[in-house]
Amino acid sequence: MSKRIIKSTLLIAIVLFSCIREPVSEAALRGGAARVDITPPAVVWLSGYASRNKPSDGIEDPLYAKTLVLDDGQSRIAIVSADLLWVPLDITTRVRRKVKEQIGITEENILICATHTHFGPKIDRITKDWPDSPASEVNKSYVEGLEDKIVESILTANKNLQAVKLGAAKGQAPEIVYNRRTKKPDGTVAMTFRLPAASDDLTFGPTDPEVGILRIQNASGSVLAAVVNFACHPVSGAKDAEKFYSISADYPGYTAQVVEQTEGGICLFTLGTAGNMNPVRLNRENPRSKIGKALGGEVVRRIQFAPVSSEIMLKAMKKTIVLPVKKDLPPERVKDSEKGKETLTTEIQALRLGDVYILGLPGEILVEIGLDIKKRTAIEHLFIVSLSNDACGYVCLREAYKEGGYEPDSGTNLAEGAGEIITEEALMLLAKIKQGK
Repeated sequence: MSKRIIKSTLLIAIVLFSCIREPVSEAALRGGAARVDITPPAVVWLSGYASRNKPSDGIEDPLYAKTLVLDDGQSRIAIVSADLLWVPLDITTRVRRKVKEQIGITEENILICATHTHFGPKIDRITKDWPDSPASEVNKSYVEGLEDKIVESILTANKNLQAVKLGAAKGQAPEIVYNRRTKKPDGTVAMTFRLPAASDDLTFGPTDPEVGILRIQNASGSVLAAVVNFACHPVSGAKDAEKFYSISADYPGYTAQVVEQTEGGICLFTLGTAGNMNPVRLNRENPRSKIGKALGGEVVRRIQFAPVSSEIMLKAMKKTIVLPVKKDLPPERVKDSEKGKETLTTEIQALRLGDVYILGLPGEILVEIGLDIKKRTAIEHLFIVSLSNDACGYVCLREAYKEGGYEPDSGTNLAEGAGEIITEEALMLLAKIKQGK
């Protein structure tokens, strides 16, 4: 064998060995954000309060569908936050299908959540909680247009992809939230929807004051997008009683406004496990503005120090789950599609953004469930997002059914055991995505 052949063979072997030892680096992280106005006409039926007996009479502030799309060169994910009470699974399914057809993002990589404002339009025919509440009509043309606007927000964010870095931070906002399921000395629950409590012998339960924050910054170091996760019901209310019938994003809208005006970019609000978490409203002087600004201020403070990186691996998973339904429900509590069924089929979802995990759960999740999941996973940056992709009523642990109160009673069609099922399924899904299986 000639020396030339030997040298060539050695050179090829070295190159091949180097490729094995040093894999090709992944593409840099890219991100895009978009905001689409989804404010309905000034006169629509509103969701959130059964005591309303007439349509809305105006618009106090706009509603938006905001989207963040991330791409690591191998996977793309989309996170949508919409200023709505909730997003039913059928709407989520149709939006996912349209997006997959147009730009190829798969269904399990798209999370759609609602901010849960109680001053947004009614968009489905979910049965009323109280049989004596007034009938309400859904604006069908608005709902049809709403789906297209959510799709538009995803497509636009996808078009805006650019090099980004991502980082997470945590804050605390304990002074603006309390547990409304106050317990009597006998262990039963008295609902404390407004402070102060009705009596001094009531015991307040736990809260989750943690503020989860994502910073997505562009090449110049400016904030392209921010994601906020906080567990507090958006029922702050307007500055005067007349605004009870006005369209509004409630405190999440003010929180986003503070972040966007201070840092730039687009701020997405995601609701934590806020099923039994209410905002502290000790006076009536524009509480949604005060609460929103207080939370926004904490976000602005903490987002300054979020360590960012472009070396972020993306992964997404979702799983169909089956939950038990109460027996002998009154007719007004059951949709036509649910008649005769003893179970409800829904889904849970997990997204991984490097060391950040986002757990999407359907329905209004009581805080005890969220605290338990956080404790048992011990994940540093875990965003648990309620009302993700579906709305299935309040999700409670067995203990809540024994204590009584609104959430396990008229607030849900789910039977005992639903909370435990969601908890265990969520833990398994997080473990699976964490292991990369």
